Amino acid sequence: MATLAPAHQLATAHGVAQKLQLYDGRKAPLRLHILIVGCGMGGLAAAHCLAQAGHRISLFESAAAIGEVGAGIQVSPNVSRLLRRWGLGDALDAVAVRPEAIALTRYDTGERVGYTRWGERMEAFGAPYYHIHRADFHKLLYDLAAPVMDLRLNATVVSVDPDAPSLTLASGETVHGDLIIGADGVKSLVQQVVLGRVNPAQPTGDAAYRAIIPTSYLRSQPDLKSLAEVPEMTGWMGPRRHIMGYNIRGLNEYNIVLIHPDDGSVESWTAEGSAEKMRSDFADFEPRVQKLLGQVKSTLKWRLMDRQPLDTWIHQSGRVVLLGDSCHPMLPYRAQGAAMAVEDAAVLGNLLSRLSSIAQLTPLLYAYQELRLPRTADTQRQSRLNQKIFHLPDGPEQQTRDSDMRRAMELDLRSLEDRSAIETLEGNYNQWADQKKNEAQFGYDADEAAERWWREKGEREIGRLDETVSGRL
Repeated sequence: MATLAPAHQLATAHGVAQKLQLYDGRKAPLRLHILIVGCGMGGLAAAHCLAQAGHRISLFESAAAIGEVGAGIQVSPNVSRLLRRWGLGDALDAVAVRPEAIALTRYDTGERVGYTRWGERMEAFGAPYYHIHRADFHKLLYDLAAPVMDLRLNATVVSVDPDAPSLTLASGETVHGDLIIGADGVKSLVQQVVLGRVNPAQPTGDAAYRAIIPTSYLRSQPDLKSLAEVPEMTGWMGPRRHIMGYNIRGLNEYNIVLIHPDDGSVESWTAEGSAEKMRSDFADFEPRVQKLLGQVKSTLKWRLMDRQPLDTWIHQSGRVVLLGDSCHPMLPYRAQGAAMAVEDAAVLGNLLSRLSSIAQLTPLLYAYQELRLPRTADTQRQSRLNQKIFHLPDGPEQQTRDSDMRRAMELDLRSLEDRSAIETLEGNYNQWADQKKNEAQFGYDADEAAERWWREKGEREIGRLDETVSGRL
C-alpha cells in the first residue's frame, strides 16, 4: 500500500477558520450534532461548512492517520471560488499552479490538435483554475475543519441505525447524533443504508497510473523543458489510452495520469502499480512520453469503475444523507470529483445555516438533493463523454475529432487579435472549448445557488414551518 504524502510547508491555513464568517454571519438557531463518516475532501469540507453554520461536528475515519497519496488534482473555478471565500487564497497561490491553457496532442507524434487558453478566461468566471498536490489540498481543508470538529481516527463504522440515528464502531461503541452524513467514498457503507441495497458498479474497462516527476529533470532536457516552464495541461490522446500531465507545487513537480485498458487492477487510490508495466503499456507513445516515463520509479494504479446516478441521497428517516463520492463518484476525465464534493458541502452548510425547527430538517435535505443531484449527474455524463473522445482508435472518427478540435484551436488563437472570432463552439469535441459548458461548469457558485433557492422557494415553503411541530433531537 502507498504511504501518505507529506503536505508542502506552505499548505497551511492555521487560524483561518476562527476569522471566518460565512453565510453573512448566519448561524442556525437550532444546533444539531452531526456525525460525518469519512475524512476525505468532502468530509472535511462538510465539517467546515456545517460548523460555520453553527452545528456541532463529530467526524469518524477508519484510518489511523489522515492525509493523501502523492498525486495532483485540478481545482477549477467553481470550487476555487469557495476555497478563496473560505480564506485559502494566499495558501493556494503559494502552493498551486495556475495553468495557462490545455493542449491536446496525438499520442504517437505529439502533434497538437487541440488548444484552449485558460488563464484570464477562467478568471472571468470569478476565480482561478489551479493545479495542486492532493496532499496540499487535503491539508488546507483539514486546517479549516480541525478547530471546529471532534475527529475520531481508528474509528471504523460497522453499522448505522438511521432512525436513532446512531453509528456503531468496530470497537463496539455506539455514537448518537441528530444527523448522519455519509462521506465515505465509492464503497460507501452509509450509501447501502440509504438505498437498502448495494449499488452495483460497472467496470469502465479503464485503469489509471499516477506518478510525479521532479521538473528539474524536465528542465535539463531540451525537448521537455517547455512542459516544465509553460504552465499548461498537456493531453496525449491515443487508441483506448490517454495521458494528462501538468505542473504542481510552484512548477517544481510534474504530475502525470495515464489511463489505459484495465488488466486486473483494484479500485483503490493507494494500490502500487508496476512502473515497468506502465512503460510497456505506453511504448507506442511519442519520444517525450518515453523520456518522462523513464524517470518514474514507482506508480499508483487504480481501476476506474462507473456508477449511475442514484434515485435518492436521503434515507426515509430524514436523518441520514450522502455527500461526495458516496452518491456521485466521478470518473477522472473531467477533473470534477473533488469539486463536486466541495460544492455539496457548501450547499448543505448554507441550507442548514437556516435551520430553526426540526420540522425543517427533512425539507432542507431534500432541497440539497434537488440542487445537487441534476448538476452532479450532468458532470458524470460529461466525464463519460471524454472517455470516448480521448480513446478513439485511429480512423475516420478520430480524424473528425481532430479536425473539430483544430477548428476550435484556430479560433482560439485568432481571437487573440480579433474578438469577433470568438464562438461558443457548442458541442465541440474539446469540451473545454465549449463556452456554454464552461459557463455552466465553472461559473457555478454553490452559495449563490443555495441563497437563490431560499429566496425563490425555501423561505416561502420551509421558513414558516411551525416551530412547535413535534420532533426530537
